[in-house]
Amino acid sequence: MLGRLKSLLSISSPVVDPSTFRASMSSTAQPQIATFAAGCFWGVEHIFLKHFPPSENKGILKTSVGYTGGNPLVTNPSYKLVCGGATDHAEALKIEFDPSVVSYEQLVEFFYRTHDPTTVNRQGGDAGSQYRSAIFTRSDDQVAIAKRVTEQIQAKHFSPKGQKIVTEIIPAGQWWDAEDYHQLYLFKNPSGYQCPTHHLHW
Repeated sequence: MLGRLKSLLSISSPVVDPSTFRASMSSTAQPQIATFAAGCFWGVEHIFLKHFPPSENKGILKTSVGYTGGNPLVTNPSYKLVCGGATDHAEALKIEFDPSVVSYEQLVEFFYRTHDPTTVNRQGGDAGSQYRSAIFTRSDDQVAIAKRVTEQIQAKHFSPKGQKIVTEIIPAGQWWDAEDYHQLYLFKNPSGYQCPTHHLHW
């Protein structure tokens, strides 16, 4: 958390054109939405866009970071309120993607590759319910895929080490975009704080 506060106080940032992180559908298929929570949303967005850059037509059309999964009585929560932990919102990444280019299954597998899904309400030194690991599903198909991939990842990568995935798989609820300065944060602030668990684990 201290590292994040220091990052927010940084005053020198490159100019980033958000349109360079947007793409259009390459087919007549309808775009779909995937929503993941895996700790600090700065790093989650950064690693997905680093490996699926929209400019290279790898399937991700656009992303946004925000808050979801919290108390439904709390509307449009602020970063400060969510960080206090009282609202139970998760910091999350919403991905609009082209299913003819990248599948939901591929995105779920990548989600697991890029964080530690075995820690409850924690990623690295970031602790609190806002940093939990979660998949927010939007259809029965997404539920089935998320559960199947989770079982496969558990058997292949975590059971041999005696670890258990604690990722929540729950229906997507109300989504609130985070404040604008959080969007594409690590592209705007390349030396900003990044959770040490956000890298390719296999």
